[in-house]
Amino acid sequence: MIMKFFWSVKLFPALGFYSSFGVPRNFRLLEELERGEKGIGDGTVSYGMDDGDDIYMRSWTGTIIGPLNTVHEGRIYQLKLFCDKDYPEKPPSVRFHSRINMTCVNHETGLVESKKFGLLANWRREYTMEDILTQLKKEMAASHNRKLVQPPEGTYF
Repeated sequence: MIMKFFWSVKLFPALGFYSSFGVPRNFRLLEELERGEKGIGDGTVSYGMDDGDDIYMRSWTGTIIGPLNTVHEGRIYQLKLFCDKDYPEKPPSVRFHSRINMTCVNHETGLVESKKFGLLANWRREYTMEDILTQLKKEMAASHNRKLVQPPEGTYF
């Protein structure tokens, strides 16, 4: 059985690994997809694949409904996540599609800047896309973001 597993890895290197003895990359992403499709917590954060035909499972879409008692309350934010071949060893790139004003988001491109967003700056392979979206929602409610003037709703980068 083990020999068969390693043999298949040589034939299908696109699966990739997130550690030398770990689970194949696509298995990890399939677990995340299943979790994202089932819904997370209170339903204010969700994610799924951007393109169901993407066999490398690189392009993802996330949604965050703004937290209560902030300028983000009730707003629906769309994000794009890109998991390169080295995910989850390295974090995905995360970009807001919906315009938002946050201290960790580039105001011209919508890119979540790793150096300004602790989860990405201190990435560990155990972290998931769910963790990223949940932490971004918490960041929206942080004192330095909760009252920032926002672009008109329905505008995009």
